[in-house]
Amino acid sequence: MLFDWVGLENFVTLFDSTSILGSTFWSVLTWTIVWAFFATFTNYIFGMILAMVINRPGTRAKSFWRFCFVLSCAVPSFVSLLIMRTMLQPDGAVNVLLRNLGWIAQDSSLPFFTDSLWAKVTIIVINIWVGVPYTLLQLTGVLQNIPGELYEAAKIDGANAMQIFSKITLPYMLYITTPYLIATFTGNVNNFNIIYLLSGGDPVTDLASTAGSTDLLVTWLYKLTIDKQYYNVGAVIGILTFMILAAVSLLAYRNSKSYKEEGGF
Repeated sequence: MLFDWVGLENFVTLFDSTSILGSTFWSVLTWTIVWAFFATFTNYIFGMILAMVINRPGTRAKSFWRFCFVLSCAVPSFVSLLIMRTMLQPDGAVNVLLRNLGWIAQDSSLPFFTDSLWAKVTIIVINIWVGVPYTLLQLTGVLQNIPGELYEAAKIDGANAMQIFSKITLPYMLYITTPYLIATFTGNVNNFNIIYLLSGGDPVTDLASTAGSTDLLVTWLYKLTIDKQYYNVGAVIGILTFMILAAVSLLAYRNSKSYKEEGGF
């Protein structure tokens, strides 16, 4: 007998928090949501700030600054991630430099990928460095298409810089980029490359667990199917990931102004 029908038994096993697979699932799911949120909105916020600074009237050499950020997009992301992984190892360039400067002891190193909290923060920061140039390009186009008459009318009415930003710039950008944010959030939930190439899901804090501290659902699925041959559990994770993302994306988009007020801008 090559296979047998087990109904929803695999789903029950995965949702059982008292089992190893169940407890691992909830911890990985929590980190996946936290990661996707920070990876999406940190890139968006920093990209928005850079786009506004470069596009303001007082900034000189706008084309040069845009070129500097666009140039980083020319390097394949997997190359950048592997270089950063090498540089942040215990004996990598960063730790060696810090030792030579006397900022850390000669026999110690910063635990970029060996401590759970450090690894998570490191991955989020590196994702900002990799992803901000793309967000900058997206928002630069949006800023350049905001009608100048809106700003002129606001200044005539006595609006200050913060009021102009909160009433004109931010609503316009969110209206245009809501579908982009939803797609980015979905992509970050399934962002296999940055986790696998940077930390590989490590560090492993529980030897009985099949996932590391920085594993996402997609990297955990990979380990379960490739390393452990748990194809049944891997299939359940894939189905649940699709169902959750499809529901969240549909609800978020249908309740956004981009959908409800189409043509409003």
